[in-house]
Amino acid sequence: MEQKNGSSFTGFILLGFSDRPQLERVLFVVLLIFYLLTLLGNTTIIALSRLDPHLHTPMYFFLSNLSFLDLCYTTSTVPQLLVHLRGADKSISFGGCVTQLFFSLGLGCTECILLGVMAFDRYAAIFRPLHYMVIMHPRLCALMTSASWFIAFTNSSLQTVLIFLVPLCGRNKIDHFYCEVPPLLKLACVDTTGNDSEIFFVDVIILLIPVALITFSYSQIVREVLRIKSAAGQRKAFGTCGSHLTVVSLFYGTAIYAYLQPSNSHSQDQDKLVSLFYTIIIPMANPFIYTLWNKDVMGAIKKVFCRGYDSR
Repeated sequence: MEQKNGSSFTGFILLGFSDRPQLERVLFVVLLIFYLLTLLGNTTIIALSRLDPHLHTPMYFFLSNLSFLDLCYTTSTVPQLLVHLRGADKSISFGGCVTQLFFSLGLGCTECILLGVMAFDRYAAIFRPLHYMVIMHPRLCALMTSASWFIAFTNSSLQTVLIFLVPLCGRNKIDHFYCEVPPLLKLACVDTTGNDSEIFFVDVIILLIPVALITFSYSQIVREVLRIKSAAGQRKAFGTCGSHLTVVSLFYGTAIYAYLQPSNSHSQDQDKLVSLFYTIIIPMANPFIYTLWNKDVMGAIKKVFCRGYDSR
């Protein structure tokens, strides 16, 4: 692997947590459990959204899309990480690294945009409850979701091409557990200031525009909810919005920390821990946050289980 430029590499080495063998053993068990919970929780949300007619609403259409997105996002990195944690071989092929970067970037960007779309959905539900189903027509929901995927993967395609055009001069050891933009740029044997600036600019747009939309939506929602005279009505409104706000806070908090700070402001170990948080813990937590705070989902779970029990 001593070729002179990145395009001729046969592969990379993902260093991950190889400098801490004891930690690798613990991480394997913990991440395996978290990954199984992620599969269970998100698959349950998708299944319930399709099986229960009461959940055939725009809110649960977006939620099932978020669950599918989280399944794909976690699966793009975690299975390979589990394999690397159990073995001495930490390699990934050049094509595998390109593919992993493309999908992890695309899926992460899609989630950024989709969470903003979900805030608009909550805004319409609170401000126009009588016209909600007319405003959030299935075609509009499908269009906004498709646009989220299209914009995100267009950005991912451009960034992936730009990253792998940077000459690496034979360097192939990535100080991370998956192919990520910052550690890949650190392999470059040329000045990457221009690349860093371009990527930072795109990250600001992808992250801060949805954050601005979410902030505006919820600043209006809180004012409107406080006008509701019924305590039960207020609780219901805050319940459906509270779960989304929790997910938003977790996701954007870690994403902004990871991508909108100078690279020299935190260590590589911190970067890895933050990456673990948004690649496995948040996708695992999302369905449980929505389930625990949402009576409709809990009711759907009881119906499905009771139906299955009665059929016996």
